[in-house]
Amino acid sequence: MTSIFQQALGADFDRLHPRIRRRFSVGLDSGESCTGRGVMDRVWHGGPWVRPFLAVGGTRNILLPRAGRDIPFTIENVPFTDSFGRETVTFVRTFAFADGPRRFDATMVHSPERNCVVDYLGTHQHLATDLHLTVDGAGALVIRSGEHRFREGPVDIRVPHFVGGDAVVRESYDEAAGRFRIQVRVTNRRFGPLFGYEGSFTAEYARAHGIRQDLRPVREEARA
Repeated sequence: MTSIFQQALGADFDRLHPRIRRRFSVGLDSGESCTGRGVMDRVWHGGPWVRPFLAVGGTRNILLPRAGRDIPFTIENVPFTDSFGRETVTFVRTFAFADGPRRFDATMVHSPERNCVVDYLGTHQHLATDLHLTVDGAGALVIRSGEHRFREGPVDIRVPHFVGGDAVVRESYDEAAGRFRIQVRVTNRRFGPLFGYEGSFTAEYARAHGIRQDLRPVREEARA
């Protein structure tokens, strides 16, 4: 068994920088979890019209309704088997804003049917997003979002482009600084920039002995 990211990238996985390759080898086969700790140099969002959407998303740990600079954060990547028997990896990001912590939760699975990684956002996995992975010339991992789908009970709809956001994520390793660097930018095709963040962190690895309950989604969605 290989990690969900190696399954998605195939032979290109070997083109990743060795430090990036290890981070995205986290999975049931490796038996490791990864915790990153660092600082976001900047967390930003678009104009005032964006704030109500960010506030609603923030109630389910989707999106970030706060902005700021030099924000301490952690990211917890823990592999586990979900209720439907799928290998899953958490991407739980906690940002220590001055008025209290804010979380941005995601859990990811590899979908052979969709031929990509599927990212379930938030505490209740209501939003499923296709993620398409590539490797750039510097060995960084570049992730671009594709189709978004909203699931709640019998509801299963594709989110129109004029409502959804297009995300681009780049994670690289800075040899000189000895740190991982992350850049995230989410835009709407009609309204422009929505939110994003950029910063750096170090990573620690540990044996994965199950998953803490607070990292696991409240509700899990079977539909990819």
